[in-house]
Amino acid sequence: MKQFPLGVRQSVFAFLATMLACAASAAHAQDVVKIGLSSPLSGSQSAYGADNRDGLLLAVKEINAKGIQVGGRQVSLQVVAEDDAGDPRQGVSVAQKLADAKVGFVVGPYNSGVAIPASRVYNDAGMVVLTVGANPKLTELGHPRLFRIGGNDKQVGAAMAIYAARELKAKQVAVVDDRTAYGQGLAAEFMAEARRQGLSIVRQEFTTDKATDFTAILTAVRAAKPDVIVFGGFSLQAGPMLRQMVSLGIHAKLLGGDAICDTETSRLSAGLADGRTLCMQARLILDKTEAGRIFAAKYKATYQRDPLTYAANFYDGAMLLADAMQKANSTDPGKVAEQIAKGTYKGVVGEYSFTDGHDMKTLPVTVYGFKGGQLQPLVSF
Repeated sequence: MKQFPLGVRQSVFAFLATMLACAASAAHAQDVVKIGLSSPLSGSQSAYGADNRDGLLLAVKEINAKGIQVGGRQVSLQVVAEDDAGDPRQGVSVAQKLADAKVGFVVGPYNSGVAIPASRVYNDAGMVVLTVGANPKLTELGHPRLFRIGGNDKQVGAAMAIYAARELKAKQVAVVDDRTAYGQGLAAEFMAEARRQGLSIVRQEFTTDKATDFTAILTAVRAAKPDVIVFGGFSLQAGPMLRQMVSLGIHAKLLGGDAICDTETSRLSAGLADGRTLCMQARLILDKTEAGRIFAAKYKATYQRDPLTYAANFYDGAMLLADAMQKANSTDPGKVAEQIAKGTYKGVVGEYSFTDGHDMKTLPVTVYGFKGGQLQPLVSF
């Protein structure tokens, strides 16, 4: 057998080694799919923004560890987290930044007031958006790739009115909202159902999502002698408001939506939330389901804190996207959106199946109280 010179043999071996390395690299190549996050990572709502971000990151870590294949190729998810600060203008800038970066999927925004103006940018860029923004106007815009993965104000606001009338036996209610899209929407839906339930709205007042002093409006509310004060707003205002209610001798209960349904409300009220505050979330009780308990335990083990309001929804958002990509056998946003619209996914929060308007078809509302500063589920309906 003819022997090649040593130098030729070395060159052949080097070539073969290079080819084998390239083949091995190709075998392990992954398609990276970017998932954007729009949430308030700074400012007064930064605790909620971090909660949302960490729920999303936890899911992506699990998905990548398990590994998914789409179209015969391994897919790795990458989170591109952006801070919208809960501000509509900054939210629009975030949307444009994600669009320019060719991000095809977004979980967020958290705030309706951010999601509504930013949705136009996302829609024009053809991006899939999974938002927890609760204002009904958001899905009424008709953007074909936008889905609400939480409850809306119609569900929660109406449930608040029914509970106030039937369970709290209230006759007279006062309503305060913070003038955000979320707060106004919740208050409007509550008042519409309250009137149908025969409740008398004896006072309506307004504040802002930056306010800390509510003495003037609470003094006016006190004169109206309501049985319940309904607040459309966030914990950062609800906690101090409750403290000031007590100092003014107002004995009415404070009733709010999902944005006050966390331990921040109790902490900021100096522990006065116990027995005085009720809130509602359009979700299952996490510790009443196996999936909820597992999620809460994983979250706490990872971040050394309990999840707040929407961590589970943002976790589900990533899982929903991964599931839809596999079922559509594509990472194309259009095909993924079509799969989400027609499909069903069982998540931590509940079953994700959507109406023609891209709201969730079924989502129970849970009423919470506070005990020892902690949320205590009372009833779901």
